Amino acid sequence: MPVSALVGLQWGDEGKGKIVDILAERADVVVRCQGGANAGHTVVVGGKVYALHLIPSGILRQGVICLVGNGVVSDPVQLLGELRGIEKLVGSCQDRFFISDRSHMVLPWHKELDGLAEERLGRSLIGTTRQGIGPAYIDKVRRSGLRWHHTRDRREFKRRFQASLLDANGVIAALGGKPLQERETLDTVLAAVEEMRGYVADSVSLLHRFLREGKRILLEGAQGTMLDVDFGTYPFVTSSNSSSGGCVTGSGLPPTSFDTVHGLLKSYTTRVGSGPFPTEVDEDTAIRFRGKGDQQWDEFGTTTGRPRRCGWLDLVVARHAVRVNGAGKIHLTKLDILSQFDNLKVATAYRIRGRNTSDFPSDIADLEKAEPVYKTLPGWLKPLPACQNILELPAEARNYVDFIAEFLETEVASVSYGPEREQTAFGQ
Repeated sequence: MPVSALVGLQWGDEGKGKIVDILAERADVVVRCQGGANAGHTVVVGGKVYALHLIPSGILRQGVICLVGNGVVSDPVQLLGELRGIEKLVGSCQDRFFISDRSHMVLPWHKELDGLAEERLGRSLIGTTRQGIGPAYIDKVRRSGLRWHHTRDRREFKRRFQASLLDANGVIAALGGKPLQERETLDTVLAAVEEMRGYVADSVSLLHRFLREGKRILLEGAQGTMLDVDFGTYPFVTSSNSSSGGCVTGSGLPPTSFDTVHGLLKSYTTRVGSGPFPTEVDEDTAIRFRGKGDQQWDEFGTTTGRPRRCGWLDLVVARHAVRVNGAGKIHLTKLDILSQFDNLKVATAYRIRGRNTSDFPSDIADLEKAEPVYKTLPGWLKPLPACQNILELPAEARNYVDFIAEFLETEVASVSYGPEREQTAFGQ
């Protein structure tokens, strides 16, 4: 089957941007399936750093068609700005970038409501990016959202926009915020909508046509499985399904068309924002993971710039995510960061209320009490060599990779040891 999906197996930030870019070399179409500008994918090509938030990472490959699927929520102004920025670098995307007419919009009041909601939570805040994603999905679920197909009739779009803004301003005022000005807000959004009009398409018909033509389609997930609204660390999650199930509902392609689900796993664990994190390390060790001075390892949020919380690799999390997603291949990233440690800890179970378990708990209260049960593996304390095959890695690094593959009962298809495309070793 010509369809594959790529999903994160942790709390996001696993390095999907780079791996999507690599897989896109063998793809004809790349589809972003869920989330919004709360996700950030970074790709490094030829020393240049590209930060993408809404547009699929495959856009950097000439000739690859990219599509924002129906499961994504997008701010028209932000999407236009990102598109124009990319076009300055790669040329016009008019014939190879599309946005689904069924996808919902993130509008100015969604961002305002997002910020106000976080402020009201105080110490219990979720740690959202305040990009308006949650409120946009709320409108989607309660059937009051604006979708891109509404922009085809300017008069009808304006009517819906004004009615939604009126309702939102009432809530904003009740929460102590400043209501938005109608004329200014409407004019800004309309200007962006007009420029984006030529990119809006019936994504379902388009993708099924590609499927009939035998094109190779790669579905690009955002965030990670542990932020999935059903399978993650609820309520400290995102507002969409960031697992492989979201790739189905967010694209309109049937699960029977899938060939492989690729899982992204960072060689250690990070997360941004609030919520339990069993393998989190102390701040001194976290600084070693993040790097400092001239040697920063990019462990700062692409969207927020916040330093990421860091911890040892959690294979309880990883096995849960492999099961949920049906991940057949694993891509291990940032193995080079571990070169600075003489011993590497890997969590293989949790001890909760005096009992050991290798299953990931559904109750946040259990997870907050979880003590990781570690297996310690030897490090290698030397830079990883430039290589294209996993067998060329140092013995201790191969042992680390093999341990992960055996524990997860899956294949490690590639190992990334740097940000560049070429800094990747592949399996057999």
